[in-house]
Amino acid sequence: MSTSAPRTPGLPPALSCFLVEDSTLIRTNLIATMEEMLPLEVIAWADDEAGAVRWMSEHGARCNLIIIDIFLKAGNGLEVLSHAGMLCPQARRVVLTNYATVEIRSRCAGLGAHRLFDKSAELEELIDYCAQLAAELSA
Repeated sequence: MSTSAPRTPGLPPALSCFLVEDSTLIRTNLIATMEEMLPLEVIAWADDEAGAVRWMSEHGARCNLIIIDIFLKAGNGLEVLSHAGMLCPQARRVVLTNYATVEIRSRCAGLGAHRLFDKSAELEELIDYCAQLAAELSA
């Protein structure tokens, strides 16, 4: 697993992330892991479609990475992904799901996802992707 250099005190992280995840345990662990390993700050999160769309409508310009789960407390991540393309066109849109089937991958790509990662098997790849994105944005 690749890691990036620790944050320089006083400098903002390269990635400002909005996380859409309904599982408290997964959300808490993912935030802790990403913020420790990457020059990334999760600036907000939502656990349902309505909350995600509301945040993106009001604050979406503040983030450059959105990580979206498909199945949410209410609504679904596919709708969030669809709205994200319109509300946050500057942000990289990543789907993180336990349902990384060929059909879901195709639907997400069609809705504008830049990448899709399987929660159960591709977390290291997600970290690597975020590290590469941070390096690109810092260059």
